[in-house]
Amino acid sequence: MEISSPLAWFFAGIAFMVIEMLLPGFVVIFFAFGSFIASIAAWLLDISITIQTWIFIISSLLLLFSLRKLGIKLLKGDVHNSMNDNYADSRVGKNAVVTKKITPSLTGEIKFAGSFWRASSETEINEGETVVIVNKASEDGLTFMVKPLE
Repeated sequence: MEISSPLAWFFAGIAFMVIEMLLPGFVVIFFAFGSFIASIAAWLLDISITIQTWIFIISSLLLLFSLRKLGIKLLKGDVHNSMNDNYADSRVGKNAVVTKKITPSLTGEIKFAGSFWRASSETEINEGETVVIVNKASEDGLTFMVKPLE
């Protein structure tokens, strides 16, 4: 039994889709679409395997270079993670110890829960003093605004 050209391109497209599911990168899917385009072209037009192959290569590369960035942007989702916000916010009101001097113009360092964090303050705080975490001072949640413990 001989398999027709359009059917072979269709099965190649299915194989590329399976490979895309197994590999990260959002690249192989465009070769699947190229296979489907070649399959449709072979089904509708009486063209040689060489022309079908060129249709596959050109359509795959055109789709890859024109749609990959858009696809990644649409499928990537929101990088900002609310878990990070909750983690940083859960530190507010807790005590920490200054390990590197903090001045209004220069961030220092605090030790809290066994980890070291960047810290800033509106007042000068010396090393060894205990401070209270007021809020997060940066979007990444890695720098805290602190004040001296009263």
